[in-house]
Amino acid sequence: MTTAPGHLAVIDMQRVFAEPDSPWATPRFAEAAAGVRRLLPSFGERVTFTRFLAPEKPGGAWRAYYDQWPFALQPPDAPLWELTDEFAARARHLVDAPTFGKWTPELAERVGPTGRLVLAGVSTDCCVLSTALAAADAGVEVLVVADACAGVDDDSHAKALHVMDLYRPLIRVVTVAEAVGETS
Repeated sequence: MTTAPGHLAVIDMQRVFAEPDSPWATPRFAEAAAGVRRLLPSFGERVTFTRFLAPEKPGGAWRAYYDQWPFALQPPDAPLWELTDEFAARARHLVDAPTFGKWTPELAERVGPTGRLVLAGVSTDCCVLSTALAAADAGVEVLVVADACAGVDDDSHAKALHVMDLYRPLIRVVTVAEAVGETS
């Protein structure tokens, strides 16, 4: 097996985005999960899973956000914030954040200042996008794996990928096969 270059961040593969009856359900979550499963073996220990969590007390513009989504104001140990079962068992490194972007000091340390960050997960048009832009601003090479991500809907997913691809060469949109160095 070829070892893929870089560090894989699996963004927010949580129940709140996976369960069809959730207000935040991501319709193609299962397809993104399949892409993540294909990526994981190539990164070994160089994987960080992230979780979006509600803050204990929202401040600033987040107050209006949680006024719109009051169901989400639950503690960090609430079932909706758990990673789905298949990923919970694989999450040796976990970063929690009450923000869309997961480019935290902890993730930055794991990637390194001149590293490559490979992004997969949900949702393309929110947390993946926010993470990619912040990492690119920090000078990190970012690969967004299109077929291991899913958006709130297909149109939003495609638009987010398009916007991120405009940041070349800082951010590149790739496939799972390209990310792991498979040849056709």
